[in-house]
Amino acid sequence: MNSLIESIKSRAYKLDFDDIGFCEAKITKEVSKHLKEFVLEGRHGSMNWIADTLDRRSDPKNMWKNAKTAIIIGSNYGPKSNPLKKLKNKKAGNISVYAQNKDYHKIIKGRLKNLAGWIVSKTKGEVKVFVDTAPLMEKPLAEAAGIGWIGKHTNLVSPNFGSWLFLGVILIDVNILDYTNSSNDSKCGTCSKCLDICPTNAFLSPYKLDARKCISYLTIENNGNIPREFRKVIKNRIYGCDDCLAVCPWNKFAKKSNNISFVAREDLKKPSLKSLSLLSDLEFRSLFSGSPIKRIGRNKFIRNVVIAIGNSSDKSLIKTIRILLNDDSALVRVASVWALSMLSQKVFLDEIDKRIKYEKNKTVINEWLESKEEIIRNSKG
Repeated sequence: MNSLIESIKSRAYKLDFDDIGFCEAKITKEVSKHLKEFVLEGRHGSMNWIADTLDRRSDPKNMWKNAKTAIIIGSNYGPKSNPLKKLKNKKAGNISVYAQNKDYHKIIKGRLKNLAGWIVSKTKGEVKVFVDTAPLMEKPLAEAAGIGWIGKHTNLVSPNFGSWLFLGVILIDVNILDYTNSSNDSKCGTCSKCLDICPTNAFLSPYKLDARKCISYLTIENNGNIPREFRKVIKNRIYGCDDCLAVCPWNKFAKKSNNISFVAREDLKKPSLKSLSLLSDLEFRSLFSGSPIKRIGRNKFIRNVVIAIGNSSDKSLIKTIRILLNDDSALVRVASVWALSMLSQKVFLDEIDKRIKYEKNKTVINEWLESKEEIIRNSKG
């Protein structure tokens, strides 16, 4: 069996995977318990698919009863430079590292199917392939397979690649276990940098995340307006957030990705907020064709960009915001009202009476009124 394992590893590396591990197709009772608490406490927010698939997520065998071994692969998507530096450029949008090029799901799944087919030819077993597209908990399996450990920020930390690993899983109905895996015990020690840096205080305690406060959730999964309490701290993050990943000290072992599909597109390294905010639906879909960003749709994306404009202090964008106050999407209009109040109180007060009487959407009307009240409070304080 050891020779088979070594052959699988060799094949995986030839397919440009960067790490691989093996473990029993099983989730521990402790992990399952934490998942249930996450849902029962409502910390999953509007991600109803997590609650709907809770039983299947609790054990790979609930998804496929014949599963015996999980083969976990890792693909390095390490950035060229620390993404935290991009927060200083308030006039450019900040996109999470994983989304600055092609959708990794499709790229990894193709190579994973290639590896799975090869494994089937050697073992005659049956396999199923997963890349974050099914109710399977990849991170606990990766930890069990010795690829890394779950950090206090609930993400995987690799001793070889830091925070920057995409994961994929092959389940097989054959016992293929590697007993040479290195220890997967947490090596976080007393460090709490990932918890301390979170702009929205989304971590209730180590290993306990409230997704409803997470900027990645707010800018990607959240279908509604960005809550007012989080808008300023979002700064220029227009799709996701890497803060808790980027600050991890284990990134000193991270390596820049050599996979061209994971290297940031030039036009997405520091994209102009103005040009992004004026994208039509067709232009949005064209710009982000093949990108994970396309999944959230034009209106949610422009909502995020407009919040970033409100945080930019760039008064030259007031004209752009005035245009967006007429946008067909109420999501965009709400964000635009707030952004205008941040860029110029005078222009805001000039616009409110002219526009609010023609506004039909109650949420947008309330945004005008709440923003005006906040301006009045701040002027008195």
